[in-house]
Amino acid sequence: MIPKRLRPAALEHRLGHQGKHRYYTDFFALHNVSCVIPRGQTVGLIGRNGSGKSTLLQIIAGTLTPSGGAVLKSGRIAALLELGSGFNPDFTGRENVFLNASVLGLSRRETEAKLTDILAFADIGAFIDQPVKTYSSGMIVRLAFAVSIHVTPDILIIDEALSVGDELFQRKCFSRIEAIKEAGATILFVSHSGASVIELCDRAILLDGGEIIADGSPKRVVADYHKMLYASAEKQTEIKQALLAARSHQQNSSEEQSADGSSRTVKTATSTPPAEIEERFDEGMSPTSTLSYEPRGAFIQEPRVETLDGRRVNQLVRGRDYLFKYRVHFNQAAECVHFAMLVKTTSGLELGGGVTAHNAPASIPFVAAGTAHEITFRFSCRLNSGVYFLNCGVVGHQGDSLVYLHRIIDASTFRVMPVPDNRLTGIVDLVCDPIITPI
Repeated sequence: MIPKRLRPAALEHRLGHQGKHRYYTDFFALHNVSCVIPRGQTVGLIGRNGSGKSTLLQIIAGTLTPSGGAVLKSGRIAALLELGSGFNPDFTGRENVFLNASVLGLSRRETEAKLTDILAFADIGAFIDQPVKTYSSGMIVRLAFAVSIHVTPDILIIDEALSVGDELFQRKCFSRIEAIKEAGATILFVSHSGASVIELCDRAILLDGGEIIADGSPKRVVADYHKMLYASAEKQTEIKQALLAARSHQQNSSEEQSADGSSRTVKTATSTPPAEIEERFDEGMSPTSTLSYEPRGAFIQEPRVETLDGRRVNQLVRGRDYLFKYRVHFNQAAECVHFAMLVKTTSGLELGGGVTAHNAPASIPFVAAGTAHEITFRFSCRLNSGVYFLNCGVVGHQGDSLVYLHRIIDASTFRVMPVPDNRLTGIVDLVCDPIITPI
């Protein structure tokens, strides 16, 4: 007896496509996807829902068979896909550890050697000897992640698995992945978090409609993704065609790896600061990675950093206060308006910033068309020497939605100059004051 929903397909197969009706429509989740990923590289796959990211990872992992083409891979693969889907609900957590590890290619002896570390990582306590059907969904995912992450893979595939658990567990996941990365494994990472892709990955690939439309530095590709994601519907096709044309040009050029050149250019644009450190402005230092979103009734002009007495600077001294300024012109009326700034590292790590209002009642209730505002954020430069980037934006209501009326990524950049006898570690100056007391 053929199930009712399978009868049309069975009939068509029997007729050899010679019947009058076709009972299905071909849909290709991926097409013309081709890329080479070197050993040891961490690659982020990003794109809108339905762009083909998960399908691509499943084909690489071997859980899906492509209808055309081939995947060449070498080494043991650990895939964090649909975590916990292979668990037997009637088995205990401990039994499922051995079951899942065997599927991933570990022998029982290898699993026993790693068992203590797996259980400590999952941190589900006495539940490990209870049937999995009594677990919460979070406990199942934690246990499955702990098994997969201890396989010591040559290739690690991660599909949105880093959103599991609380913040402490997520940090533990990231730490373990960083260790795998340092050991030389190749990592393929799908996430909707642009910040995670920028921070974790060496390279990013943007998929849309089943094809690769951008491939390069994470910072640049994530910016392209956001530009496309937040564009109006009529603009998205135009942006996609521009990205495809740029990718085609990259493939025919030896300059493919120049996408991250903005940071290198900025870093080499200045000379060694003078012995007596003083703020100054370097004409040669400007970001080439600036991305301006499509304006929606407002536009930002003249983003800049100034000293408290109004001098424009981009060479700053740690420990002093500065002003980040920009002007916003409104060509359409807007309601519930507020403004924002954000400081980031060259890798895209968000360090901090501020907004002019924390909620709608605290915002500017109404801004008339044809008016302008100058926005000033005073900030204390508590950063170690290095290059940093500034974002700025204006937010307001359009209809019932709160949207960016305009936003500029990497609108401005500045360098924090080295200081003599620098004892600061890391990025942010926490004003640590060490005291050594003999005892």
